[in-house]
Amino acid sequence: MQIWKAFFIAFSTLLPMIAPMGASLQIFTLVGLVPDPTYRILARRIAINNIILLSIVEVLGSAILTFFGISIPIIEIAGGGVIAAIGWRILHQSDEIPSTGAKNAAARGSEERNMITLSQQMFYPFTFPILSGPGAIVAMLTLSARASSPSVSANLIGHIGIFVAVVIVSAMFYFCCAYAPKLAQHVDPSTVQVSLRLISFITLAIGIQFISNGVNALLISVGHSLGFTGRP
Repeated sequence: MQIWKAFFIAFSTLLPMIAPMGASLQIFTLVGLVPDPTYRILARRIAINNIILLSIVEVLGSAILTFFGISIPIIEIAGGGVIAAIGWRILHQSDEIPSTGAKNAAARGSEERNMITLSQQMFYPFTFPILSGPGAIVAMLTLSARASSPSVSANLIGHIGIFVAVVIVSAMFYFCCAYAPKLAQHVDPSTVQVSLRLISFITLAIGIQFISNGVNALLISVGHSLGFTGRP
């Protein structure tokens, strides 16, 4: 029963943080017009990268941050800045959408070049911070701490539940991203542009919110170190 409890807590926490559909739209905007098989390869590799990344954070995240002396507020500020920059760039991209025929011709002519270029972006920025940003990292650190227990069996069961949640959310992203071009073909281009602009604006806002959270936490920490407790 404990494994299901750990799974549902992790799944409900990670789903809004990762937002498979929103991340797929952002990647679709950045990748542009490439063949459908390329999207499936891209989606599979990013999903696998995401599972590996979040699993490492789950097992070693706290130790890594402690080793390098990095605090969670700093992670929020740095990651938030990257997310805000990506949102800003997408928000100001050209509105031009080539036709399906032009798309297929261009895609066939540059498939190899596209894969080489995209392979260099599999982890950054596609896996981190677009799919799993600082919010997902902080959530994994929190879930890992929550699942930790003096009992070896309870500790193992809790972490297995979290891992299963990571795999399922990553699988949801795979299906959203792999078939994003087909979905876009059946939607009016103006609707796609409005949706992408909205997603990019929300991405920008999320990045700024992470920065705000990190700065606020740092200010509170500094206040406590100077003896300010917030009481009158």
